[in-house]
Amino acid sequence: MTRIAAVHGALAPHRHSQSEITDMVARTCLPEDGDRRVLDRLHRSTRVGSRHMTLPLERYGTLDGFGAANNVFITAATDLGAKAVRAVLRTAGLTTADVDLLIFTSVTGIATPSIDARLVGRLGLRPDVHRLPLFGLGCAGGAAGLARMHDYLLGRPGRVAVLLSVELCSLTFQRDDASMANLVATGLFGDGAAAVVAYGAEHPDATLGPTIVDTRSHLYPDTGHVMGWDISSSGFQVVLDPRLPDLVRRYLADDVEGFLGDHGLKPKDVTAWVCHPGGPKVLGAVAEALDLSADALDVTWRHLAHVGNLSSSSVLHVLRDTLAERRPPPGTPGLLLAMGPGFASELVLLRW
Repeated sequence: MTRIAAVHGALAPHRHSQSEITDMVARTCLPEDGDRRVLDRLHRSTRVGSRHMTLPLERYGTLDGFGAANNVFITAATDLGAKAVRAVLRTAGLTTADVDLLIFTSVTGIATPSIDARLVGRLGLRPDVHRLPLFGLGCAGGAAGLARMHDYLLGRPGRVAVLLSVELCSLTFQRDDASMANLVATGLFGDGAAAVVAYGAEHPDATLGPTIVDTRSHLYPDTGHVMGWDISSSGFQVVLDPRLPDLVRRYLADDVEGFLGDHGLKPKDVTAWVCHPGGPKVLGAVAEALDLSADALDVTWRHLAHVGNLSSSSVLHVLRDTLAERRPPPGTPGLLLAMGPGFASELVLLRW
C-alpha cells in the first residue's frame, strides 16, 4: 500500500476577516450605491471567519480581465507551490533529488509550461522527474491527486511521489457581477496550497504514516451543469447550482457504503472522516447522508471557519489537521472524500 510520509499546508500572504472581504466585494461586484443586504447575508451564512488572499484587497478592483488575473496566478502559484514542496520534503527528510513523480492540481488558473514544469528548475528537481498536471477537477482535485499518486506507486513501489495543489480562488472573483453564484463564491473561497509526500510499499522508508488502501471515483449522470466554470473574456465565472446538497443526499451514501463494503467495512467502522469543506449546506448534506455523529466533521468545520474553502487544497489541509488533532487509532480505517465538477465524488480509503 502507498504510505503517506508528510502533509504540509500553506496559505496566501494576506489574511483578512470575512467582514473586510465582504466590504471589498461590495465595492468591486455590486452596482454603485447598490443594496448590499443580500451580499451581507450570503457571506455571513458561509460560517467563514477569515481567509487568506493572494493580493492586498485594494488590488482586486484593478485586475483588468482574464489575462491580468492569470498572470498573477502563474507568478503567485509558482511561489506558493515552491514553498509548499520545500516544506513537505523537509518534513519527510527528503531532498528534491529523491522525487520521482510530481503531480500538480489546480482549477483557478492555467499555464503552459505548467506550474509543475516551472518548479522543476526552481526547486532543483531531477530533469527526468515524471510530471502529471491535472486541471478541471475542482474541489475534488486533492483527493483525485492522492488517487493518481497511489496508482503510480502501485506500479513503481520503490519510488517517491509528491502531490502539489495550489488554488488562488480570489483571482477568479468576477468584478461587476452581482449574480448569486459569484456572491456566494466570493464569501466562501480562499487562497492556499498543500503538498503531500508518499512512498511506494517497497521504499525503505515506507514505515510510518497512514496508508492508502484503495480509491474510487464516480461521475453522476446528467449533472455536468451543476458545478464548474463558464469561461469568458473576464475569466472564470463560477457555476454553483443550489441543488448540490440534494445531489449529495441522493448519491453519496450508496457510494461510500459500497466502497467500504468491498473492504468488509461499514461507515460505523471509520474512525476519522477527512471531508472537503464544500460549504455549510454541503457539509450538512454529507453528515445527513452518512448519518455521522455530531463531531465527525469537526476538523472540516474548523478549517472552513479559519480559512474558507481552498478548493482542491482544502481536503489535504483537513488530512494534515486530522493527523495532528484527532490522532486516529493506529490500524483503523479512515475515509477521505471530496466532490467536484462532473458532478463527481472521489473517495480514498486510508489505514491510520
